[in-house]
Amino acid sequence: MGQCQRCFHLSAEPFCDICRNSERHTGQICVVADSRDLLAMERTREFKGSYHVLGGLISPMDGIGPELLQIQSLVKRVAADPGEAGVPVEEVILALTPSVEGDTTSLYLARLLRPFTAVSRIAYGLPMGSELEYADEVTLARAFEGRRPVE
Repeated sequence: MGQCQRCFHLSAEPFCDICRNSERHTGQICVVADSRDLLAMERTREFKGSYHVLGGLISPMDGIGPELLQIQSLVKRVAADPGEAGVPVEEVILALTPSVEGDTTSLYLARLLRPFTAVSRIAYGLPMGSELEYADEVTLARAFEGRRPVE
């Protein structure tokens, strides 16, 4: 099993099923830490945009810096004009675990992406330190609906 060349989700093909789906709104990108989080978001059936899988979170204590994640590829996707399928990226939604590492990664990404597009984060409907993959669909859906801009 490999990775999608666009979003870095698991895929046996060059592009995953989500990226190949022409009915997805490519003007919105939901950023997640890993493919398990992407699958959790998909279970809500709330998000109809595209995704970007970072491959982890920034964690200096564990020796994981931004250069080890799929951050530069995200910046290139967002900064590209006119964007995927001729649609500019209107919003990047950060759906990262509410933890020190998730907050650090969110703030870092917001600083990089704000010059190009709106950046928001899903609401804190999840307990601090919990994992997205274990959250139920209703909690994730409400957190997604209650997202707000990253200040």
